Amino acid sequence: MTQLTLVGLCGSLRAASTNRLLLQEAAHRFGPCTYSELDIRFPLFDADMQADPGIPAEVSQAARAIADADAVIVASPEYNKGISGALKNALDWISRTPGAPWRDKPVALMSAAAGAAGGPRAQAMTRLCLTAFRPLLLPGPEVMVGNTSTKWDAGGRLTDATGIRLLDELMADLRRAAEAHAARPKMDTDT
Repeated sequence: MTQLTLVGLCGSLRAASTNRLLLQEAAHRFGPCTYSELDIRFPLFDADMQADPGIPAEVSQAARAIADADAVIVASPEYNKGISGALKNALDWISRTPGAPWRDKPVALMSAAAGAAGGPRAQAMTRLCLTAFRPLLLPGPEVMVGNTSTKWDAGGRLTDATGIRLLDELMADLRRAAEAHAARPKMDTDT
């Protein structure tokens, strides 16, 4: 079997985001794979822009990466009790691309937030936004790293025992789903 392809989508644009650290930790715990993180610095969604000049190249590239991946992980901070504007904008743009890139794709959600709860509203909102695209959203375990600034070592590795245990379980489930997805016969999407 070929190596699995895993794509990460971080809802924070900040380079030092702990959600980015959480994605990297998840990819490490997923096991052997080809991992890449999407850059979601897209222009604000505008239906007029979609009509002319068309879907931006960076959006099409992100949609292609999702479509080609065996699994996707999404990490979202919680901003003002919801997902970040950058994540919502990315989901809106990607939803406008042809070919339904999210359809039946194994997807795991996680969050890291400054609050003690770790971002439950952001995770719920992300799940709600993704449901319309019909991915295979894993139901859990819910990985929410609260008080996130205190949960990482100097090397950027997660130190929270509960978070590690839940992340290991979630990534094992995602790997099984990704292996099943990769073993499915490929359908011709050009017809």
